Amino acid sequence: MLSHLKNDIYIQVYLEGEIPIPLKRLKRSVGEMLDEFRIASGRKIDYEFINPSGGKDSRQRESQYQALEKKGLNPIRLETGDSEGGSSQKIIFPGMIINYNGIEVPVNFLENNQSIPYEQNILHSVEGLEYEMIQTITTLSSDTVNKVAFIEGHGEIPEIETADITFNLARFFTIDRGVIGGKPGVLDKYAAVVIAGPEKVFNESDKLVLDQYLMNGGKILWLIDEVAVNSDSLRFGTTVGLYRPLNIEDQLFRYGARINPAIVQDIECVSIRLMVMSGGTRQQAVTAPWIYYPLLQPAANHPITRNLNRVEGEFVNYIDTVGLDPAIRKTILLSTSEYSRTISPPVMISLKEAEMTPVEKDFNKSNLPVAVLLEGVFTSAFKNRIISNLTDDKNLRIRTDSKETRMIVIADADIIRNEVQRSGLNETPLPLGQDKYTGQVYGNRDFIINCLNWLVDKNGIMELRSRELKLRLLNHKIIKTEKLKWQLINIAGPVLIVMLGGFLYGYFRRKKYARN
Repeated sequence: MLSHLKNDIYIQVYLEGEIPIPLKRLKRSVGEMLDEFRIASGRKIDYEFINPSGGKDSRQRESQYQALEKKGLNPIRLETGDSEGGSSQKIIFPGMIINYNGIEVPVNFLENNQSIPYEQNILHSVEGLEYEMIQTITTLSSDTVNKVAFIEGHGEIPEIETADITFNLARFFTIDRGVIGGKPGVLDKYAAVVIAGPEKVFNESDKLVLDQYLMNGGKILWLIDEVAVNSDSLRFGTTVGLYRPLNIEDQLFRYGARINPAIVQDIECVSIRLMVMSGGTRQQAVTAPWIYYPLLQPAANHPITRNLNRVEGEFVNYIDTVGLDPAIRKTILLSTSEYSRTISPPVMISLKEAEMTPVEKDFNKSNLPVAVLLEGVFTSAFKNRIISNLTDDKNLRIRTDSKETRMIVIADADIIRNEVQRSGLNETPLPLGQDKYTGQVYGNRDFIINCLNWLVDKNGIMELRSRELKLRLLNHKIIKTEKLKWQLINIAGPVLIVMLGGFLYGYFRRKKYARN
């Protein structure tokens, strides 16, 4: 891909200045990778390392920070100590800006998975470097940009609540929204379509359009809730979960997946903030685990989910893979923890449940699938059916077996939904997957982006995410307990070996010449 670049690319890497040792290793890996890219591209790639804190004064540095954040680079704040026991905060931008034909695209390459050690995050960042850079360069230099359509007309998630993922997907795709309208072929120009949280029943005409789009090699990302829960009602303390069929169950079943109309509860979950009475008169905010918002586990062995933060779900359903068709390959992408259970609608949901301590033995189901990748040749849901009454196109001849294609089925629409901050008439979308109380970022955004990149990937770029490096860390416990021993081995050991070598050399030399 680099050998076919038509124009020059200039890359600004913001990993310069005083940075911690692990980030220096990351910087070295970035430099080595860019040197390889420069050679492979016939010297059409040039790069520069820049210190984002290199301003003359605090005002200039702050202006630089704001400019980089506005361009899309995510800062991290590190506490650094000094010799006198004090500490100071340092702002670092572990990312780069790729410039091509006047277009600037940010690339953040530092993983921020809070569930693993800092050194492991650095390792994962190095593993993903090639993918992150090649994916962006390929998208920028491509003559054509893939189109992705968000389907409307069935009560899907509003545009403002998918604004964050739309903005981030726009780095790779042209994003459209629209109604199918029962028109065969209306989706043919799209590389993939997204069906995000429909609430109304699909008619047979729209189902036929989706089916034939898939049969002709189209890719579909389904985000479906079979149980309707009004989260806004929780403000008043209770809400209700009701079964809501959408008339696409038979279609998904034919393709190899069934979304079960049941809500998953999981001990490994997100905490929510509750207002409780303190002292009888004052209300105090406390955090409590909310078992209806599970932290879903990404599969460790697939390029879509490898090295991904855990994904936050809300009122999640679960999936069964059905059928034994050898032409369809099925891969679980997201699942619950080992301590989960399900409840069937109708069900009352109360915030008082957050005050109860979950009992592990009651959560007797484990690793329930929530997202499934289906790949292969699918059988049409309209095979052996009369379709003349479903379309005005009397010349339509349906395909009964698909081309080799892919789809992903997710049993939770809220995975793609961002929160919205409302102030009067102003609506501001918040980052997808970010906890508004703790600021922790879950893997929702990366997961959706990776899903769509995998669906439309024809060149195998996503396989780069399978790269694995081994990190051999020191055992800190042994370092503390056996510190003196290893200091002696490393410092005195080499000296003793040299002395022993000198003694043996002298001994054998005297012995040899003594005979003469």
